Amino acid sequence: MYLLNSAKHGRRAFLQRIARLAAVGAGAPLGLNLAAIGEAAALTATDYKALVCVFLYGGNDHANTVINFDLSNWSAYQAIRQGTGASGLAIDRSALASSRLQPPSLLQGGFEYALHPAMGGVVNLFNSGRAAVLLNVGPLVRPTTQAEYFSLDRARYPLPPQLMSHSDQTVIWQSKVAEGGPNGWGGSLGDFALSSNENSLFTCISTTGNAVFLSGDHAVQYQLSSAGAVSIDAVKDGPNGLRSQAYSARAAELMRALITEPRSHVLENEYNRITSRSIDAEGKLTSALADIELKSPFPAGNTLADQLAIVAKTIGARSALGTRRQVFMVSLDGFDLHDNLVDRQPTLLRKVSDALSAFYRSTVELGVADQVTTFTASDFGRTLVSNGNGTDHGWGGHHFIIGGAVRGQEFYGTPPPVSATLTNSLSDQWHVGQGRLLPSTSVDQYAATLARWFGVADTELNAILPNLRNFGAAAGRSDYPTNLGFMR
Repeated sequence: MYLLNSAKHGRRAFLQRIARLAAVGAGAPLGLNLAAIGEAAALTATDYKALVCVFLYGGNDHANTVINFDLSNWSAYQAIRQGTGASGLAIDRSALASSRLQPPSLLQGGFEYALHPAMGGVVNLFNSGRAAVLLNVGPLVRPTTQAEYFSLDRARYPLPPQLMSHSDQTVIWQSKVAEGGPNGWGGSLGDFALSSNENSLFTCISTTGNAVFLSGDHAVQYQLSSAGAVSIDAVKDGPNGLRSQAYSARAAELMRALITEPRSHVLENEYNRITSRSIDAEGKLTSALADIELKSPFPAGNTLADQLAIVAKTIGARSALGTRRQVFMVSLDGFDLHDNLVDRQPTLLRKVSDALSAFYRSTVELGVADQVTTFTASDFGRTLVSNGNGTDHGWGGHHFIIGGAVRGQEFYGTPPPVSATLTNSLSDQWHVGQGRLLPSTSVDQYAATLARWFGVADTELNAILPNLRNFGAAAGRSDYPTNLGFMR
């Protein structure tokens, strides 16, 4: 039970929940007690903040997204990717000049980067200080060296389970465990934020179907379509939304009663209660969204942009919905490019860049650019080595953080060298075969930095991110800080 595990969200949060439940009264119905627990949270906000996770399903090829531009590393990248042109995967250096990222000072070691030429929108966000790049991030149980990775002593040197598996690594990025894990860290953030929102149902919102990322102990993810709230046609306009003489307003009224009225059977009653809640929420959200008009254009024919547009409108309706803390998830798939990488990735990256740029503009229009932070994630990075026409499953990769509160125009994390990728020598410890990156930064560090900005106290981070206790100064690993510094 959530209430019985004081370690779950820290001692302070535990005591707050006890007090909240005591105020309800032990004699109250079970459903009311559970509702009280669900509304209790450790975070009480007076301002507004939102996190938006953009998940790139399939495992984005990071090396052709954030591309080595300094001559030494670009030359090695070109050689390993079998050259440029029809026979290779590398992007010609001359084509990267317009998409070069320009931080105020050079990275240590002389590393320079450009983005894929299709990502002009994100290039502009970075160079204007509204976006940052986190280099070589991925799931880790603890700080790990190449030698420890190749060690057979897994008890001493544990690794995330099922590395390079789509299903498992997707869940590990979003959650705390491999496939089958019930909760995600976005949902756990939602658990903390429930009492900040008048209607807790609008705390965690997905436009990409059911996602473990947004599943909390008590935060329930609300699913939107790109067109808005999803309705039950039978209680509104009849099947397929088309009212007819055969399906009258009276029929819709009877259908609503059938699926929402209390029942004597406990399971039937719970199903009807949830259905009633869904109908009421749809009505409230649809009404709130009707008053929001955005002038900022979103690109047509771009499913990611469609999702981010409805997220922007939902953020615009925050006052009507009574929300002060929200976590959203959107996604784009198609990144599992074992084949046709050069032909297919540019279209995907252009969609990502155009959608992220349009979304940032909408937050400026809404006056919340400093209060909304967008970040990318993906199953894993990919091999630097070409398989002939694409790349295979990897581990670490590069990601973007965007928003007015981001310390932008900067790189965070450790730049991985390219020149020794094929040797697997201990002098090149950030590679573990075929140019697969051993992460130098963990997802837990990434998430903890975002969670702090969201309002979670340092003392409560370990409850959301269990592996975080293996990082940072408290674990004797100041070289793996729990605050990466990319948020203001």
